[in-house]
Amino acid sequence: MKLNQYFDHTLLKPEATTAQVLTLCEEAKEYGFYAVCVNSSMVTTAYEALKNSDVKIAAVVGFPLGACTTSTKVFETEEACKTGAKEIDMVLHLGKLKEGEWDYVYADIAAVVWAASHYGAIVKVILETCQLTDEEIVRACQISEEAGAAFVKTSTGFGSGGATAHHVALMRKSVSEAVQIKASSGIRDYKTVMEMIEAGADRIGASASVAVMKEAEGK
Repeated sequence: MKLNQYFDHTLLKPEATTAQVLTLCEEAKEYGFYAVCVNSSMVTTAYEALKNSDVKIAAVVGFPLGACTTSTKVFETEEACKTGAKEIDMVLHLGKLKEGEWDYVYADIAAVVWAASHYGAIVKVILETCQLTDEEIVRACQISEEAGAAFVKTSTGFGSGGATAHHVALMRKSVSEAVQIKASSGIRDYKTVMEMIEAGADRIGASASVAVMKEAEGK
């Protein structure tokens, strides 16, 4: 796969403006990125900008904490899909995971997967790996696969740390080949991108996608 097709070109800052999202979309079209990743309120803007392109729209749900109710996540998923999202990046409930409330975590993810499926959309589950032990990461990956997620994803970008090659490799080992891995947060240069891909990442979430592509072109 070409390098540009690994990228979910991302803008999730709460202060992001419509103009900045439009720029994100233009960059995604110019470089042929796989998708843009935006907050759910910006999906309509992205859809209008990208409707004549192959760039997909990913929307974050329950972001960035994951601690809202399942019904809230389902509603946000439906709203995002109705307005053009084909991928949903949802944050799992970290507290419930740490408590060992496996049934809750499973049901939370499965409800979002079910809602997205009605619109032909897939779900990526954000683990926030910087907050989890290796054992918790393994269990979160297993539950995500059992609940029907298409991807497990490292980070929101709002936690205390971002993606690491160790966590990506651990996630890759913790799911079957039917589930893909998205590395996100703190990935700002070509070297780091290649480390993540070599560790097992199938998708890269980054706001520095353009800079990485320019760096790659110069090599």
